[in-house]
Amino acid sequence: MHELSIAQNVIEIVQQNLPPAPHPPVRAVKMRVGEMAGVVIDSLEFCFSAIISDTPLKGARLEVERVPVVAHCRGCELHFEVEHYAFSCPSCENIEIEVISGRELQVVEVELLDEKVEAI
Repeated sequence: MHELSIAQNVIEIVQQNLPPAPHPPVRAVKMRVGEMAGVVIDSLEFCFSAIISDTPLKGARLEVERVPVVAHCRGCELHFEVEHYAFSCPSCENIEIEVISGRELQVVEVELLDEKVEAI
């Protein structure tokens, strides 16, 4: 289960980018995960939740944006979403395509709790 090591890396990335202590609690970590990244999102969310209890991320939620596989046909220039891993152009059936999204595995945002706003 490599989702555990991914979750550990996400926590490290967040901790390295937090403002100096004392910093506000982390409310959410937002990620982009492509369909071709080889990640089982449910497992990643479970692992993240299981290992944050003794970290500054305690209580944070993991929000995952799933990124579809999108390709560009070099023959007819069509941009299309790849369905069922059929890597050929749906317009001209060309197999000379370039995958332009769907491999992402990125932490894109860390949301901190603004205690001043929450108190209102």
